[in-house]
Amino acid sequence: MSDQPHPNALRLGLLVLGSLAVLTAIEFALALTFNRWEILAILAIIKAGLVLYYYMHIQVLFQPDESRDRHSYEYKLVTNRIGLWLFMISDFFIFGGLLISRINLLGLTRPDLNQVLGLVITSILLISSFFANRGETFMKNGDIRQFKWSFIATITLGLLFILGVVGIEWRIAPFGPADGVQGAVFYTMTAFHAFHVLTGVVFLAFVLRKGVRGMYTPQQHWGVEAAAVYWHFVDVVWVFFYPALYLIGSLH
Repeated sequence: MSDQPHPNALRLGLLVLGSLAVLTAIEFALALTFNRWEILAILAIIKAGLVLYYYMHIQVLFQPDESRDRHSYEYKLVTNRIGLWLFMISDFFIFGGLLISRINLLGLTRPDLNQVLGLVITSILLISSFFANRGETFMKNGDIRQFKWSFIATITLGLLFILGVVGIEWRIAPFGPADGVQGAVFYTMTAFHAFHVLTGVVFLAFVLRKGVRGMYTPQQHWGVEAAAVYWHFVDVVWVFFYPALYLIGSLH
């Protein structure tokens, strides 16, 4: 019989999701009424900080390594975490380069995009991160059934996000990839991010398959943690891409 997670862990996940929802709503309202890029940038940083600390557990990287056995799970867990974060940091430089290119090329103008659709797909991705965290929390407590449904929800929402960006936004945008700077910026940023969302979906599906087969335990579930952290990383990137593409500046 599996143990249930501590109620505080689940409440914390909901609290973080609620905070992200409120901040996103404030972003959207400010963009429509009082568009100041400085405020939008601060809100994006706060949202990223919430995801980094509460969903991605960045603080575990600074915990002391008490294991001296190089073959132990604990020792390998520390090195695996460092390796994953180094990969994500190197990948973030590419995303950062795209963000800087958008700022340099478009300045305080933005592409003519559907802001309501942007809010919807952003909400979908934020909710998916909640379910990824929920799935990891249940795996830590041995509840395979809830882990399974949480990861299925994450995968489904991830596919909906891709559909919203590639299947809808790309079709209704009043410009194409070759239509000036805004076309090049928008399609490059969203295509690169959508590719990472797709790889995250594949990663989650692979881990889900192993999880339902009983290949993880509450004590040893690095695969689940890695998949969830990578998914949150993709979410953090969109936290900055969303205002940069949909909110900051006036129409080009």
